[in-house]
Amino acid sequence: MLSSIRTATPLLLSTVFLLMGVGLLHTHIALEGRTLGFSVAMIGALTSAYYAGFLLGTYTIPRLTHRIGHIRTFAFCTSLVAVVVLVQALDPVYGVWLVMRVLQGLLLVGLYAIIESWLNAVAEASHRSSVFAIYMMVNLAASATAQQLLRIRGEGFVLFCVVAILFCAASLPVVMTTQPQPQVHSVPKVQVRRLFRLAPTALVSAFISGLVLGAFWGLLPLYAVARGLDAAGIGTYMSAAIGGGVLLQWPLGRFSDRIDRRLALSLISVVAALAALVNLLLPAAGGVVAMVVIFVFGGMSFTLYPIAVAHLVDYLHREELLSASSTVLLVNGVGSAVGPLLAGALMYLLRPELLFVWFAVLDGALAAYALYRFTRRKREVTPDDNFVPLVNTTPTALDPRSP
Repeated sequence: MLSSIRTATPLLLSTVFLLMGVGLLHTHIALEGRTLGFSVAMIGALTSAYYAGFLLGTYTIPRLTHRIGHIRTFAFCTSLVAVVVLVQALDPVYGVWLVMRVLQGLLLVGLYAIIESWLNAVAEASHRSSVFAIYMMVNLAASATAQQLLRIRGEGFVLFCVVAILFCAASLPVVMTTQPQPQVHSVPKVQVRRLFRLAPTALVSAFISGLVLGAFWGLLPLYAVARGLDAAGIGTYMSAAIGGGVLLQWPLGRFSDRIDRRLALSLISVVAALAALVNLLLPAAGGVVAMVVIFVFGGMSFTLYPIAVAHLVDYLHREELLSASSTVLLVNGVGSAVGPLLAGALMYLLRPELLFVWFAVLDGALAAYALYRFTRRKREVTPDDNFVPLVNTTPTALDPRSP
């Protein structure tokens, strides 16, 4: 175990800097866009553009990695994404921001793919689950910590510079590593129709998770602004939500190992829907109760995708895992691109508080669908069904039943 962690340390250190930059970038773009006069719907479209680039990157960056290798591709992507962020800072024209967001999504999904495929190669089979659990914790903890950088004073350009610095710093541990690069495998195929017939709850859950989390990343800071929070308060509010994902994902994942995963998805979605509805009744977003509610909502929301992947893997052979991971990522990415558009329009046309109505309706629909599928077909729970926390970033997700 310790040897695997030591080998993976450069990758995990790069992940810290990278995810801090990404977490800060998401929130800052929403807040800076509001300062520039962009509507909620326009900011939602910026988030959708990011996830559109995310989808494009799943097809383009693996081919680049195949040509020049992991280290060179990583250095190329981190350098270019830092340039893209600075271009966005220099030119506050909405059309330019849309293009830059597409490029950011394209480049960042490539970086995630490199990190996760490399971790897959260096982790020993007997400790792979633990290594990826640490990776998940690093992802969400870095994103939560980054929200506190919103306290840095200065114009919007300053935080864009901080993001660019973090992206550049992310390249250093990987470029300096003495570890050999993993072999590049062929790009897996996408099989939406076949996998939907095999495990429809998994794909529906991945899609709804995208609808929820896409709106979460792009629009929750705007909701916090509408509820009267300042920059420091928004950072704390976002950190509480992401912290819920850090602390609750593992126990909820283990819970899904003990019962049918569709029933677990239904129960977790019910709690998420209730948390969203409770949030509508709160007078402000900055109180202790509001922080507890958003912590619970974040913990439930960040758990849905990895449990959906685990449910899908329950029905697959090992040689199908990469193809299945690519497919479920694609479905999740489509939801992540559509979610901010629809939720942003809802907030713009009606009220910002309706963001949590969006969350409640989606989680309620998923709870009902998962429960319906549970009543249609039973799954036998075996001792081999072991959950691994996953972050919905790349097509290189591991088998959640790996030892």
